[in-house]
Amino acid sequence: MNQVLMMVMAAGVLLGGADRILGNKFGYGDKFEEGFRLLGPMALSMAGMICLAPVLADMLGQVVVPVYRAMGVDPAMFGSILAIDMGGYQLAKELALDGRIGSYAGIVVAAIFGCTLVFTIPVGMGMIRKEDRGFLARGIMLGLAAMPVGLVTGGLLAGLSVWECLHQNLPVTVAALLLLLGLWKIPRQMVKGFCILAEGIRLVVTVGLVAAAVEYLCGWHILPGLAPLEEAMEVVSSIAIVLLGSLPVAELLRRLLEKPFTWLGKKLGMDAGGLTGMLVGFTVGTEPGMLPALLCGKVSGAAAAVVLSLLFGSGYADSGRLKKSACLHAGWATRSGQNSTGQRTK
Repeated sequence: MNQVLMMVMAAGVLLGGADRILGNKFGYGDKFEEGFRLLGPMALSMAGMICLAPVLADMLGQVVVPVYRAMGVDPAMFGSILAIDMGGYQLAKELALDGRIGSYAGIVVAAIFGCTLVFTIPVGMGMIRKEDRGFLARGIMLGLAAMPVGLVTGGLLAGLSVWECLHQNLPVTVAALLLLLGLWKIPRQMVKGFCILAEGIRLVVTVGLVAAAVEYLCGWHILPGLAPLEEAMEVVSSIAIVLLGSLPVAELLRRLLEKPFTWLGKKLGMDAGGLTGMLVGFTVGTEPGMLPALLCGKVSGAAAAVVLSLLFGSGYADSGRLKKSACLHAGWATRSGQNSTGQRTK
């Protein structure tokens, strides 16, 4: 099945490449090019964190490891606070005591919870109108309510037991409950806090990128223990290669599903905006350029962003590069979260 998925991505590469040769007559060539256009933004958000992962693991290990061990939870779960394509996988693997938990935390949990925490909330809140932020908060709360179903399903597919899934996700569940409470009671302050968090992550990533670049150019070890920048760029480049195929495939799926979703919307009583947002999330995910379209459905689009942001796009591409079997684990996890609430028929 994993090989079939990669063959589908290869078919997307052929589709996008052929259309580009023909002058982008059908729009797939532009999606093909977008895969490489995302290389720069991805490198800025990922490379620094990938280089910093060993250093952060050493620093955080002195605090995080004892606390998590006291709870009987693998410290790898701490890495899931970052999105999978923002260094969450690398940090989880560095902290992991059990390789299985490290892969699960860095791929499945980071794709759902980490992406919501460090991307969907701060970036989404900053891109929409102030009067619509309440709708976004409600949608995210609905998405978080469905999140445990996706996390358990992904864990089962990754080879964990139900008890392991529930136990290992204890810190994530507590954080999600606090997030739910905050978005419900003090949404304005929470938005401000997450914007500060996003800026803090951006600062840390930039410091890591600068230090790694200086080390590569001059051999000066500003931060000893950094992973080589060329290895980080190899990771980013491999993701871009998968995006060459996944984005044309996503565009094809969007077109094929447009009419069925319109019919479904009529049955569910949803407007065009909500369906558009959910469809974009299903086929493209929370790529920065697609976030406004994803959130045009307000509550339904925001709820879908929590559990469906991985299916296609950089999250899927990163899963495919890290562990091809994880594409299935993470994909089924997001779809399970989708199916557990009526807001998520995306």
